[in-house]
Amino acid sequence: MLRKFTALFSKIFRNGDSKNNLSEKAILQFETKLNYHFNDKELINQALKHRSYLSVTNESRLISNERLELLGDSVLGMVVTEYLFKKYLSKEEGELTAMKSLLVSRKILARVSREIGIGKFILLNDAEEKSGGRDRASITADAFEAIIGAMYLDGGLDVVVKFIHQKLLKFCDKILHEEHYRNFKSILLEYSQSKNLGLPQYHVRDEEGPDHEKLFTIEVIINNEVLGIGKGNSKKGAEQISAKNALKKLNVI
Repeated sequence: MLRKFTALFSKIFRNGDSKNNLSEKAILQFETKLNYHFNDKELINQALKHRSYLSVTNESRLISNERLELLGDSVLGMVVTEYLFKKYLSKEEGELTAMKSLLVSRKILARVSREIGIGKFILLNDAEEKSGGRDRASITADAFEAIIGAMYLDGGLDVVVKFIHQKLLKFCDKILHEEHYRNFKSILLEYSQSKNLGLPQYHVRDEEGPDHEKLFTIEVIINNEVLGIGKGNSKKGAEQISAKNALKKLNVI
C-alpha cells in the first residue's frame, strides 16, 4: 500500500520537478492563492505556460495556455452573462452586453489577476520576463482565463462559478461604476452592433487653441444621428467622452 501511495504521489508531482514546469512548492503556493487544489497538476502547468516559454522547452504550441484560454473565455462569458441576467431583471439585451463587455475586459481581468498574484507564477522565457511580461495586461488576463478553463476541466462548473463569484462578480457593482476602467467606445460599438444600428462614426466638429494646447470637439454619429458630443485635449479622449454621452442618451449607462 505504501509503495502504491508513493508511486501515485510521484506521478502527480513528477512534472513539477521538471525544468519545463513549476516546482511542487510553486504549485502548492499557487493553489493556496486560488483556494483550490487541482486533482490534475498538469492543468496548472499548462494554464500558466505562456507561448514564449515554448522556446525554452521546445514543446508544441498545443502545450501553451492558449487552448485553455479559449475554453476559459467561453466559460467566463457564460457565468458572467447568467449572473447579469438574473441580477438586472430590468436591463435589456444591449445593456447587459455592455456590462458583460466591461466585466470580462482585459483591464478588469488583468487587475483581478494582479490581486491574486498570478503573474509571479506564469512560465515565460527570459526575454518576455525582462520586458515586463509578468505585469503585462494581455498576458495576465489571458492566464486568468486559462486558469478558469483548467479549473472547469478539473473540478467542473460549480467550482468555476464559485471562483468567478469570489474573484470577480463579488465586486460587480463597484466595477460597473468605476469609469476609469470603462472603454466607452468599445461598449458603444457592442451596443450598436447588438441593435443592428451600424458602426459608430466619429467626426471632429471643432479644434480650438494652439498646437500644444489643442481642445478637440468630437461628435459620434450612429444611423445618421448625432448621439453624443465630447471635448478633450486629445482626439482619443474626446471620442471616449462623446461615446459616454451617447451611451447616456441611449440609457445604457
